[in-house]
Amino acid sequence: MSNKIQDIQTIKDLKQQLYKEIELKSRVIVHGIKVNPAIFQHLELGTKVQEQIHGLFEMDHKEHAGVAFPCSFTSPSGINYNFAWDPESDISIDYVDDQFLLYEHGEARFPITFTERPKYYNLRTSDNVEMSHVASFNPTKTVGVAYSNECSLKDKGLDCLFCNANATKDTYAEIENIKWKNPKQIGETVKAAYELDGGLHVNITGGFIPERREVDYYIDVAEAIQEELGKEDFNGTAVIGAPSDLSVIDKYKEAGYRTIAIQIEIWDKNIFKSICPGKEKECGGWQHWVDALEYAVKVFGVGKVRTGFVAGIEPKEKTLEGVEYLAKKGVLSLTNAWCPNPGSKLEGHRTPTPEWHLDLAKKTYAIFKQVGFTYEQYFDVSPSADFLVHDLYRIDEERLPIFQE
Repeated sequence: MSNKIQDIQTIKDLKQQLYKEIELKSRVIVHGIKVNPAIFQHLELGTKVQEQIHGLFEMDHKEHAGVAFPCSFTSPSGINYNFAWDPESDISIDYVDDQFLLYEHGEARFPITFTERPKYYNLRTSDNVEMSHVASFNPTKTVGVAYSNECSLKDKGLDCLFCNANATKDTYAEIENIKWKNPKQIGETVKAAYELDGGLHVNITGGFIPERREVDYYIDVAEAIQEELGKEDFNGTAVIGAPSDLSVIDKYKEAGYRTIAIQIEIWDKNIFKSICPGKEKECGGWQHWVDALEYAVKVFGVGKVRTGFVAGIEPKEKTLEGVEYLAKKGVLSLTNAWCPNPGSKLEGHRTPTPEWHLDLAKKTYAIFKQVGFTYEQYFDVSPSADFLVHDLYRIDEERLPIFQE
């Protein structure tokens, strides 16, 4: 057998191993991770290792006010995993022989490496706010700004049923000193993240606020970042609500955002009405959200617009119908697994099986490939590249570090 054929066979085997690991990752996403927080005394959490800070949502399966957890970790293959605590899970992390290991059903899978704490987390803004509480940092070097850790729909009784933004604020805001972020704080933090930690992208999001206030705020944020960086293109994504006047979307492009996100959440029109009552009553309803996405493509371009589905609430076929329809219109979709977040109105419900979610990810990926969306487009519009569809791209296209070893 020639060396070339051996190399091809080796790559093929490696990919099969990685696909098996993706099956495990889907189980981790759905079931969470059981851990005794005491083991983190062996981890320099909050100094050398990045700690969780609740900017907008509690993504652990149980609240843990006052108990610190790490953000994420990486397997030996280079695949990233978000840490989500669940004391009932069959997947666990333990500390054995001076290393942290991931277990499933009591069997060791592999050693893990926790994500290094960003350098800018040690800094404060000019008005003495911890930069770690202004913006988070993703292993893919994305700066994540949740400008407000609350949603005004709560006062109207119109919260999305899967959302726990307001509950997260009630639980963690005082303990973690999380407050509204002003544009100058964001600009200074983005600059520090870009310069000290090689930040590549900034994602701006938050709860539901009045439309006029939202667009003005986003423009102010863009100007503050541009001023701090000294350049117009800061590679930013604006996550917004569907404006009643679609021409407002033009203003985000004019402000300097490279990409935009408008989260429709649910494709089935009737389920949308029930699950997202605020988006139905306050933002023109399901059709208006679709119209806003299609209009955004005209402004930002194909592959520069994203939406998100809370995958697992509606039938899989319905979500895929939405993914395909929007992909053909130039919109990329996130189909990450729905977590019945603590504090949400759907707390205690169950998301579908890991196999269900992995199948959805594979079919979403197939649609993107058929339409012609590249990994660069998917990463640019959804930079938190630790989801299953991102991994499928990175395995197929041999983008993980392990392929270079």
